[in-house]
Formats: sequence, C-alpha cells, structure tokens
Amino acid sequence: MYSGTAPYYDKIYQWKDYAGEVARILALLGEPSPSTSNSTRGALLDVACGTGAHLEHFSEHFRVEGLDLCPELLEVARARLPGVPLHAGDMLSFALGRTFDIVTCLFSAIGYVGTIDGLHRAIERMGAHVTPGGALVIEPWFTPDEFRANSAHLLTIDEPELKIARVNTSTRNGRVSVMDLHHLIGTPEETVHIVEHHELTLFEPEEMVAAFEASGFQVEIDEEGLTGRGLYYGRKESHHR
Repeated sequence: MYSGTAPYYDKIYQWKDYAGEVARILALLGEPSPSTSNSTRGALLDVACGTGAHLEHFSEHFRVEGLDLCPELLEVARARLPGVPLHAGDMLSFALGRTFDIVTCLFSAIGYVGTIDGLHRAIERMGAHVTPGGALVIEPWFTPDEFRANSAHLLTIDEPELKIARVNTSTRNGRVSVMDLHHLIGTPEETVHIVEHHELTLFEPEEMVAAFEASGFQVEIDEEGLTGRGLYYGRKESHHR
C-alpha cells in the first residue's frame, strides 16, 4: 500500500505528536512518566507499527517490538530502531508465540480489518498476545456518524529539495470509507505521481466494545483520544484464555 510513499511517510505525517501521544497512553494506563521513572520495564508490542515513530518513544519505557504488513514501512522502522524486533505480519492472523504487558494498535489502523468478523479476529489476535492483567490499546477510525463523505483534502510539504502535494476526495460505500490519495512528489531528480487506495471500515462504538469484551477485556473509552477519534483501552481479565 505504501510501496511508493514509505520513504516520505514521516514527512507527510510530521504534524503528529508521537511523544505526546505515547505520554497520553501511559497516563491513561497509569504508567509512570519519564520524570518519575527512567528504568526500562515490561514488554510492549505495537501492531501496525508503520515507521516505528510510536515505538521510538515507547522504547524509553518498555522493551518494544513491532508488527506491520508493509515491508517498505518496516524498512524505515528498522533504520530508525536498530536492534528492535520488527515482524512482518497481518493483524488478522499473526502469532508471535509470546505475550506482552501492553499491546497497542494506533493511528486508526484497525479500520483496515474490513468487517465485524475481521474486527473480532484482529482483537482476538492482539488479545492473545496480552499477558493476563496486561493492557490492550486501540485507536479507532471514524464512526459512521463522524465520517465526512464527499469532502476534499489537501496536504503539502514545501522544503528546498522536497515538494509534496497530497490531494484526495473522501467517499463512502456503505460502512466503508474510500480514499484514493494522489501524491505529487518532486525531488531534484524527478517528479512522480503516486496513488494509494485506502478502504477503512466505519465501526460503531458498541461494535468496538463488543470485540474487546469477547476477547476478555474490561474496556474503557477516552472520547478525545490521541487525535480526536477516541481511544479504546482495557485490561485483560486474569482468568480469560
């Protein structure tokens, strides 16, 4: 999906406050902040880790690992995080054979699972990798009521040797949001046009909660979340298998 734009991913999303997002997650989970603890502790897995920007900050607190489906994004993440285990895998079916104190799935990647069944399978897979008493944190995509269909969007990067214009019109097909992201990327060597096709399912809050509970989690909802889309998080019941 990101085969052509992976080298520019961090430029395109440079507006994201990864450090602030990690700090907010730790606060919601009741984890000590860097000011109160400098020790690395516990284990954390970031599912759909992308270029590893969240992992970079989580690594200040935990032994971290990442998983992503896109080899080009993982290549960027490996350059950023030498020595960190980064796995190629699908959130619907991955099995690493061990558990973690915290599993995260951020930046609305859960929207790519496609169906309610896919939502349950993905959360089951993530939950299977959470140690009893550990936490699962998922940042959702928009709900059906929140998504603005038939809207046009523009993002630009203007640097001396890099120009990017990303334009798309967001549309909707039933419960699925559809976006063809048109990237015009200019460098001193060439200008290229790359189109990425994205489809993310619009899940209702009660569907997210039901998937959490089915996998043995007592779920809480932070309405604002990290980017205004909300955040689901919960602890795994110790008796759940």
